[in-house]
Amino acid sequence: MKMIRLICYISLFLVSSSVVYAKAVVDCFQCHEKSAFQGKVVHVPVAKGQCISCHNPHVARFEGLLQKQTSELCNMCHDKVISQEDQTKIHKPVREGNCLACHAPHASSAKGLLSEKHQGESCYNCHVDLVKKYEYPHEPYSKGHCNACHQPHQSDQYQLLVVVPEKLCEKCHAEDLSRSHKGYPGKKLRACLTCHSPHGSNKQGMIRDFLHAPYEEDCSNCHDGDTEVGTEKCFECHDEVRTELYGSLNHMIGNVINSCVVCHSPHASDDPKFFRNKQAQVCRSCHNDTFAGYVDKLYSHPATESCGDCHAVHGSSQMAMLKGDGIQVCSICHKTQGDFTHPVGEGIYDPRNGLQMSCVTCHYPHGTDYKYNLKLSGEKDLCVQCHMGY
Repeated sequence: MKMIRLICYISLFLVSSSVVYAKAVVDCFQCHEKSAFQGKVVHVPVAKGQCISCHNPHVARFEGLLQKQTSELCNMCHDKVISQEDQTKIHKPVREGNCLACHAPHASSAKGLLSEKHQGESCYNCHVDLVKKYEYPHEPYSKGHCNACHQPHQSDQYQLLVVVPEKLCEKCHAEDLSRSHKGYPGKKLRACLTCHSPHGSNKQGMIRDFLHAPYEEDCSNCHDGDTEVGTEKCFECHDEVRTELYGSLNHMIGNVINSCVVCHSPHASDDPKFFRNKQAQVCRSCHNDTFAGYVDKLYSHPATESCGDCHAVHGSSQMAMLKGDGIQVCSICHKTQGDFTHPVGEGIYDPRNGLQMSCVTCHYPHGTDYKYNLKLSGEKDLCVQCHMGY
């Protein structure tokens, strides 16, 4: 008899709880317009009326009465979106936990709950420097199908590419390559982006904006049959670079037939200096550890136009291939550097290592977790490195 009563109580509790829960859902729409939570694609918890899966109905620590931070909430169900093994090639909004930069939390007219109707429109919200219209556009780009070439969350390729560029192009253009580029070196050396822009161009064939003079005139200026073109061929026109590469620190890469084409396109580029990509991306292809070291720091050096603003890109006898010593380079922008700061320069030495004090003795120029890009806290920790007796 007691068991029967217990079962009845439990059943009554479950029924009353479901009624209360249902009422809680109805109560949400007494204030919140129901049409705002409807669309072609509806988030599963919303479709099931499970508002409290994400929101606290009374009070919360997070905006929108969320139970947790947005990224934590999303990861409760979508934990397979990214791998934590490699944080260096994760889309910035994902890395920062800003899922709502691209996705609508409740409902959308687009697949994947994208906040914009077309994927391309979502991408343009952040990538404002992208040209939206070309006379000769790449079809996936013109249709806003960015994910035809790029991963939206994480990739093992730079710029979140689906696969390496050469294989990516071959997915759609294998026939074009075999028909139009019969004389081009084999697949190992094929680099479509040395001539073609991946998004579009105002030149027929999506050829990039700037053409290398020898390439524009005649390929035979550099190429002789199947013989690989070495660095010496570049020096025939760019002899000043040879001198720069004689610095004790340089980009003369060993065991490479032509070090120049590691960074520069020999045929065409969207950059007048013929970089293969935006200069920062070119540098990142080899110096990823440097970029990864400061990408999420609290204080980062203000963005400059390129790494070459501070570094001599071909070679230098200064540390880190800087254009000058640790004072001269900073003084390019910080004109008053050394006039009223901590003593630096000739005759001022770091007691820890005997080296001349400079800006980079105390500051790390790329980024740190300390104000003014200091290497340690400027309130005490940094100073006592040298001033222990004070």
